[in-house]
Amino acid sequence: MRGYFGIGVEGITKEQNLGNLVRSAHAFGASFFFVIRPVIDVRAIRASDTSGAFDHVPFHIWDSVEEMELPHGCQLVGVELMEDSIELPSFRHPTRAAYILGPEMGDLSPEILAKTDHVIKIPMKFCINVGVAGALTMYDRLLSMGKFADRPVKAGGPTELLNTVQDGHRIKLRTPKK
Repeated sequence: MRGYFGIGVEGITKEQNLGNLVRSAHAFGASFFFVIRPVIDVRAIRASDTSGAFDHVPFHIWDSVEEMELPHGCQLVGVELMEDSIELPSFRHPTRAAYILGPEMGDLSPEILAKTDHVIKIPMKFCINVGVAGALTMYDRLLSMGKFADRPVKAGGPTELLNTVQDGHRIKLRTPKK
């Protein structure tokens, strides 16, 4: 898969939510993770990090929005349930992206929203847990960036020879026919 992504949260207040998001970021292949103005001791999360994410994914802690430094060309994508946000299934993910989620009991700050290139929302009736929202966003990125074959028209999995790219090499996968 081409490009890279990072994911972070502004004003996080619960250790277990941060641990969940960091572990998911590691599992989905995030290139970096970040927090802005955390209300908790981020380093204490290492004790519950069963995936070793802190040893494998660069982690940035910024005390303010002004301190945040994203890689050159990286687009900031806010994840916020707002009326004019783009619904996630209709969003084309940037090749180089950093996703930012808001705190558990609040919204992204006006300072962060002013820095975003895009604001997306997961189409639902009300807000969900920040870790779940992050995982859904990363999963959607994986699906939409061509990591997998298109979904078949009929129920079940793909049934033909597929060309795919894995670790920079084109390979052919034969899927079982029913």
